[in-house]
Amino acid sequence: MDSDHRSACLRELGLVDWRARADGPLGGGARQQAPAVDTAGESELAPDQVTAEAAEVAVDVQTAPAPPASAAPTSPASPSGMGWDELEAWLTTRDHRGAQRPVFGVGARDADVLIVGEAPGAQEDAQGVPFVGRAGKLLDRMLFAIGCSRETNVYITNICKFRPPNNRDPNAEEVAADWPVLERQIELMDPTLVVAVGRVAAQTLLNSGDSLGKLRGRTHKYPQRDLDVLITYHPAFLLRSPQMKARAWADLKRIAARIGAGGRTA
Repeated sequence: MDSDHRSACLRELGLVDWRARADGPLGGGARQQAPAVDTAGESELAPDQVTAEAAEVAVDVQTAPAPPASAAPTSPASPSGMGWDELEAWLTTRDHRGAQRPVFGVGARDADVLIVGEAPGAQEDAQGVPFVGRAGKLLDRMLFAIGCSRETNVYITNICKFRPPNNRDPNAEEVAADWPVLERQIELMDPTLVVAVGRVAAQTLLNSGDSLGKLRGRTHKYPQRDLDVLITYHPAFLLRSPQMKARAWADLKRIAARIGAGGRTA
């Protein structure tokens, strides 16, 4: 990848290329495992960073609905055994719950890295593609900075496949309705790494009530499979709180440390 292009991308994110600043606070190669977040050092943050982090944690008080204990299919209407195209077609026959269309996913279906958000927003609902608009463009730039893209070596989807009314968080009923689709996507893709983007995705995938701040900075195991899960902020949150991009970059470095040549995880 062209180093000048990558550096320009990082500058747009408000970050510094760690390869060009090996002696800086984010020094070290992309393949080097970043250290776990040290919560004891939170007090060293600037006041605006503390405020933004507190705002994120405050939102975390509302725990995301947990997935069903077992997503085993019990009726012919379940997506068990379906291939990619059949699964996507089947989703269009489901109750749209007021949405214009389902948002199935986008990217390389044979990739080792799966990125999971929470639910489509208005623009995603209009286009039928996850992570578009300003948040989607920021996510694309973040991925590009570590040598990834939705066109080549990651797949992107959401916990819920239909936009909740008024862009609210998905509720337990909506999560339960769409969970078999995500589970089948995971089975078909068989990734080695899942990146949960935002609180709802993290709490739902891990069946956890912990805040995003507690879940970040370490590797988790997906409960249903031998599958690693890493957590980062939702790009929409980063647009509202740009001072948190340095922490998001630490998450990206941790993801990059798991990725080898061609986007395969190490």
